[in-house]
Amino acid sequence: MKCLNCGQENRATLKFCKKCGRDLTAPPIWFPDWKWHLKTLSWIYISVTALFFAVSYLLHKLPPPYNQRQIPAEMTPWLNPHKVPAP
Repeated sequence: MKCLNCGQENRATLKFCKKCGRDLTAPPIWFPDWKWHLKTLSWIYISVTALFFAVSYLLHKLPPPYNQRQIPAEMTPWLNPHKVPAP
């Protein structure tokens, strides 16, 4: 690895130049700040919310056998354990 300051050839494992002492570790090219995180999370939440309402709207438009929103209690007895179905 060549030092950008003095041009000295150094081993790749060194963190500082042998000749001038300059730091040879490369800084990250890009580091996200709080604005980037806020913008990204906002887009994710908005997209998920819009997708939820779009899918819900489309499911309401299905033909009769598929548009059932009320699940019979016989199909899910674990949801109402205190109610025992009549024999």
